[in-house]
Amino acid sequence: MGIEVRPATVFEDVKTMVGPKRPDANVCWCLSYRLTSSKANRELVGPERGQRVHQLMQQSPPPGMLAYDDGEVVGWAAVHPRADTSFARNRKIPHVDDLDVWSVWCIRVRPGHPNEGTSHHLLAGAVEFARANGAVAIEGYPLDNKGARIDPTMAYVGTMALFEKAGFAKVAKTDSVLHTECHGQKIALCQTKAWT
Repeated sequence: MGIEVRPATVFEDVKTMVGPKRPDANVCWCLSYRLTSSKANRELVGPERGQRVHQLMQQSPPPGMLAYDDGEVVGWAAVHPRADTSFARNRKIPHVDDLDVWSVWCIRVRPGHPNEGTSHHLLAGAVEFARANGAVAIEGYPLDNKGARIDPTMAYVGTMALFEKAGFAKVAKTDSVLHTECHGQKIALCQTKAWT
């Protein structure tokens, strides 16, 4: 059947992709950018993070997309209007125009699942979802790793090659840097945009 991408409406599947192994653990739950302030992100701990994701899933639009391979959840992509994220006020990521854009910022393939294009399907599904919900443009903040291998845990924002294959164009360099290194240098994020 292949990879199918759908809006994230099943909490247990979102939990499988971005939730902790222990309920009391303080993991991201893909809320770091979805919450509009770093203070709110720091104060939301343990099981409250999962409860917040559950609340977001009751809203329209839901907080992201899920990829399924023959009915099994295998991937996640966070996508939402930028105005509802911390990107709206982030000084390190420039706003290159006044468009009411959507942001895609987390693309995750389930460990142990062969990544046979799953991230490409997730990004395409996120763009399609944003377009169907009225987005005039969608932007991402991928790693510009210039093709070098990177730690998979730090590749959650996607790579420039992934975004370029999906039709995105680089529109700005950001001052944002992930805390990872590639051949001894920190990897910068760049801002990409696709017009719908």
